[in-house]
Amino acid sequence: MAPLTLPYHSDPDMLGGTPVFVGRRAPVSTLLEYLEAGDPLDEFLEDFPSVERSQAVKLLERAKTILLERAPAA
Repeated sequence: MAPLTLPYHSDPDMLGGTPVFVGRRAPVSTLLEYLEAGDPLDEFLEDFPSVERSQAVKLLERAKTILLERAPAA
């Protein structure tokens, strides 16, 4: 299996270590805030054109995986 490549990283020298999309200065939290406010993914991508759709989707898929792995068994 290929190693997991995350669409985000954290660097203490960039935005104080805030997780950002790889190769970009767009904070991951901003995408989550857009979605929390009910804004569509396309609006986020329009406002942050440096972020690729595939990066945003991969981040959301990773968040979903983590959430489901940590959810208590029914």
